[in-house]
Amino acid sequence: MASVIEKADTKYHIPAEHELGVGAWAWGDSLVWGFGKGYSETDVRDAFNATLDAGITFVDTAEMYGFGKSERYVGEFIKGLNKPVYVATKFFPIPIRLTKGQFMSALKGSLRRLGMDAVDLYQIHFPVPPMPVEHWAGALADALDQGLIRAAGVSNYNREQTIRAHHTLEQRGYPLASNQMEYSLLERKIERNGVKQACDERGIKIIAYSPLGMGLLTGKYTVANPPPGTRNMQYRALLPKLPPLIDLLNQIGAAHGGKTPAQVALNWTICKGTLPIPGAKNRRQAEANAGAVGWRLTADEVAALDEMSDRIKD
Repeated sequence: MASVIEKADTKYHIPAEHELGVGAWAWGDSLVWGFGKGYSETDVRDAFNATLDAGITFVDTAEMYGFGKSERYVGEFIKGLNKPVYVATKFFPIPIRLTKGQFMSALKGSLRRLGMDAVDLYQIHFPVPPMPVEHWAGALADALDQGLIRAAGVSNYNREQTIRAHHTLEQRGYPLASNQMEYSLLERKIERNGVKQACDERGIKIIAYSPLGMGLLTGKYTVANPPPGTRNMQYRALLPKLPPLIDLLNQIGAAHGGKTPAQVALNWTICKGTLPIPGAKNRRQAEANAGAVGWRLTADEVAALDEMSDRIKD
């Protein structure tokens, strides 16, 4: 077996040029996002193309998104492209999946839907019992050994679980490339519970999902105009507290040439050293997301947003 030093190079990490990605959860998901009711396959294809046109080539999906539809769409969209696209997907360890053989079968199913021989990043979606994190980390190492994945990641792992998964992979000569966590101005638990520190210390990239707070940081939702579906119930109590934060996002955006609240909120996550993956249901949203890159908030602006975020959540 090759040593950790020989293998622990950038080959097994997310390339540094990816500072923003696109999350493909909504591409086929009707339960949370209403796919097929307000937007269609044509819309999400346009979102994908606009994302690539903006130079953003990191796409995150999962076998559970739309029960395989999202992976199939990503596979169709990348077919025949003459430019590389970095694709990340996920394995869901539901309690009836207990063996590494089931893991490998799920991975091969994802590869079939994606039309790929190997996926750039494969992540364990949740640390679901009864199998310990070491078991699935070992399965990730097996997939790396076989060349079916190019980097190994996890998602929704707490500090202890992240360290244990990292250690298991390290014993096999591989780094843990990433931990995908909810992170935004409205959700900063990873700064306080040790997850971000553990990842930063070990070179594990935080992939920030829901970086716009499920749409609340766009500024389009208010008490009078709440988000639809399950998000209405989930965020109803937070809506009355949002205006001061949205006002600050607008003020900061104006100082950067008219950036929107969403673009400022995404840039904040980038300034924190994470890789945000906002969703995009259509071309307009994809183009808007792309406006979050190519510039940076000042340290004082980040601090002001931190302070306002703390006030909103207290």
